[in-house]
Amino acid sequence: MDTKSEIYKREHEKLTEIFKDVEESKRKLVEGLIDDAAYLKAENVILKEVLLKTGMVKVHPERPELQKPVEAAKQYRQNINSYAVAIKTLSGVLQKNIVEEDDDMDEFE
Repeated sequence: MDTKSEIYKREHEKLTEIFKDVEESKRKLVEGLIDDAAYLKAENVILKEVLLKTGMVKVHPERPELQKPVEAAKQYRQNINSYAVAIKTLSGVLQKNIVEEDDDMDEFE
């Protein structure tokens, strides 16, 4: 299994590559969000490995109606939601950049 820092680095490089052609001011604006998204991705890969072993809910062995959520599962869900928001926001910046590029091309047609 990769280390958290390797996962972070790979995700950060991927997102940075995706934004390489975006206008510099927008790229600078989303740098922190790229960092956060990469961090959340790395955290969740590690948490997911734990959850594959433990499951997301502890069930009492003799009384299955007694259940308790695993703390890692709570954190995983929070991270997934935050990651989804970050990726959606980054995607919005990319879409806006593509639309603006298309608009610029219309002037020359």
